[in-house]
Amino acid sequence: MYTDQQFLDAQNLLAQLVACPSLSREEHGTAAIIQDFLAARNIAFHTLGNNVWATNKQFDASKPSILLNSHHDTVKPNASWTHEPFAATYLDGKMIGLGVNDAGASLVSLISTFCSFYEQTLPFNVVLAATAEEEISGTGGIESVLKSAEFPEISWAIVGEPTDCQLAIAEKGLMVIDAEVKGVAGHAARNEGVNAIYLALEDINKIKAFEFPEVSPVLGPVKCTVTVINAGKQHNVVPDLCHYTIDCRVNECYSLEQVLEILRGLVQAELTPRSIRLQSSKIPDGHPVLEAAAALGITTYGSPTLSDQALMHFPSVKIGPGHSGRSHTADEFIYLEELKQGIQTYQNILSQLI
Repeated sequence: MYTDQQFLDAQNLLAQLVACPSLSREEHGTAAIIQDFLAARNIAFHTLGNNVWATNKQFDASKPSILLNSHHDTVKPNASWTHEPFAATYLDGKMIGLGVNDAGASLVSLISTFCSFYEQTLPFNVVLAATAEEEISGTGGIESVLKSAEFPEISWAIVGEPTDCQLAIAEKGLMVIDAEVKGVAGHAARNEGVNAIYLALEDINKIKAFEFPEVSPVLGPVKCTVTVINAGKQHNVVPDLCHYTIDCRVNECYSLEQVLEILRGLVQAELTPRSIRLQSSKIPDGHPVLEAAAALGITTYGSPTLSDQALMHFPSVKIGPGHSGRSHTADEFIYLEELKQGIQTYQNILSQLI
């Protein structure tokens, strides 16, 4: 099924996307490019904000629907770039540009795959969604699409992210918690008051030492890390307030709510989660996509990094060309051979399911 023309079309589309700035919540330009790509192939599409989605030509609501999803927003380029971030630069078999690895190569590979299956009569539907706001976990991205009355019911999803074309069968959830510890202000010279920093240090040491008993065979343990601390305004005043932030990466053995309650029983600070939307995920054992991956010799693993899987309330896997360690780095790149591998991998997975 794979052709060199599909690769060239995907490469050209990726270069166009790179050349159009698409920071989170500013993706209207890349949304238009994707719309034009589909329209040129006579593929009907829907839009919602900066999201673009389409269904296969032979869509049948009585059949299960497989979602092909990736995002077209990017982070801001950092100051260390030596190449133009908003232009496709070709060098040593690579395309360099902002978003080519995370997750442009995955997105154009999924679009190419969708187009190749678009007119086929299949035992399932294929639904494509190129979505916004992934980098900020925004409510105007995949979450809004899934809430739309026009969007079809999804049975399971393939989420495109750079995984070296290995299959992430589980993904840790994320909860960021703001903690406030209250002490009593006093004069530092007379050792008065109750130092909120010392109380916070007691909390932090407890968090550091605590081990959640349920360990996932795929994702490992829950990991809670204190990443920010702030207290005090004057050198001679014992601070009465200390604030710190906890980054929680949660395996599928716990809900975010359960982790929050366990931490509240552990520390003296008042804990306020910023969000409890970004839950962990794991594809059920025996799922057809696992059988397809096994037949194709694709390696499976558990992912510690977050994606739009966290907002999906149906089974999903994460797979795509490129390496996760390149994401958000200066001079981000994708090997052109990896782009070709991405198209072939997605096509092979769906072909294996027919």
